[in-house]
Amino acid sequence: MSPHDRLWQIFILLAGVIAFGTVGYQLIEGWVFFDALYMTVITVASVGFQEVHPLSTAGRTFTIGLIIVGLGVVAYGLGTITAFWVEGDLSHLWEKRTMERQIAALRDHIVVCGGGETGRHVARELLRTQRPFVCIEVNPAQEDALSRLGSGILYILGDATSSEVLRQARVETARGMVACMANDKDNLFALLSARELNPAMRIVTRAVSDDAGPKLLKAGADAVVSVPTIGALRLASAMVRPNVVDFLDAMLREPGAMRVQEVTVGLGLAGQPLGALKLQERTGVIVFALRDAATHRHVFNPAAERPLAPGDVLMGCADAEQFAALARIVTEG
Repeated sequence: MSPHDRLWQIFILLAGVIAFGTVGYQLIEGWVFFDALYMTVITVASVGFQEVHPLSTAGRTFTIGLIIVGLGVVAYGLGTITAFWVEGDLSHLWEKRTMERQIAALRDHIVVCGGGETGRHVARELLRTQRPFVCIEVNPAQEDALSRLGSGILYILGDATSSEVLRQARVETARGMVACMANDKDNLFALLSARELNPAMRIVTRAVSDDAGPKLLKAGADAVVSVPTIGALRLASAMVRPNVVDFLDAMLREPGAMRVQEVTVGLGLAGQPLGALKLQERTGVIVFALRDAATHRHVFNPAAERPLAPGDVLMGCADAEQFAALARIVTEG
């Protein structure tokens, strides 16, 4: 039983004893409600005040039973609360309630489905960029790993394929969702449930098997990322310098998938730092490489403060709509 359920159990037991005593005194002694309630409270609390009215033999017998039952409930409640305090469950319960209130207030945030290794990498990046998000993880064993990510982490222990859990994560008001669970079937169900609740949100999902990508796209994903493919791209990028764009594009090319695109920096952006363009926020494109106009050398994961020069070539994964927006910003300034 959870700490929350046990606290409710204590409250219900105590309320039941008080109600039982109040009704008993009214029936046995014929007292008014407030006198019966007052007598019940001082009896259960064992404060030693005098009786409200003289008790009959039946009333004294009832009082003996009420003392035994009431003290038992009070002792159980105090013992349980003390155990919570010693074990830290009360502070954890308070933190959980605070987190639930923060999640309920979320707007324009990201929902991360899956708190495993991939999900935690996504969460770290969102924390680093100070973007509001909530993570959903079905396995309670991952809770400690999630809580260690940072003090601002918000998470829900539940099944991300459930519409009710997605509602708890405020998916209806979310800006987007990242489905990065270990199973394609789970990602598909989460995608379908989220799309039903929020048709306008952007959904990016992980593909575990090679043939899952087109199916996820057909189901409504805006973008599909194959983790093995990304790993291969990172390995290949260390070796394939001159033809890196062609190589990456060939690996990513599949029906409906995003392609690696390159766009040349125009004169209007000369001297501006790359980060000042806010390309990811404005277009959804992450620039993973830059080809220097002067040296023709590739710079991978270029820093945000790197100044741009006319003729520099930016490279990133984008669909046709994203590429069009990227080209307008980079070429026109």
